[in-house]
Amino acid sequence: MAGYREGRLLRIFSTFPAGWPGAGLLLLRVTVGALLILRAAACLSSEHETRFLMVVALLTAASGVLLVAGYLSRLAAIVAVAAGVSTMCSWLVAPNVAFYDTRTTAALATAIAAAVACLGPGAFSLDSRLFGPREIVIPKAPHTS
Repeated sequence: MAGYREGRLLRIFSTFPAGWPGAGLLLLRVTVGALLILRAAACLSSEHETRFLMVVALLTAASGVLLVAGYLSRLAAIVAVAAGVSTMCSWLVAPNVAFYDTRTTAALATAIAAAVACLGPGAFSLDSRLFGPREIVIPKAPHTS
């Protein structure tokens, strides 16, 4: 195995980048999460009170909260992508709100959510704390004759 040395510490490379890349992922997560929360609030306060729309709005709000917290980020980002695609294709009734009323805005939010789904949450997230990098110590192999 390349890089393996008996009796030494083996570090598994992290999928949770820290530093500037981690800060960038935090910014992406918080931006999309806040946008989803605002969109869900607008849907819940709009005049279209169907049960389906309320369920979709609550699911959107939940994915926004998960993205802001950085917990189950990839799953929440996939839900955000689905919400963005459905908005761009006009499957869902869009509330009349100025921050999310064009297809271009929906496309940009969907692209950011897809980037978070591909890249992961980064080091500044609950996912990193719960599932982050671990160290494995491989003991020396006993010598047999």
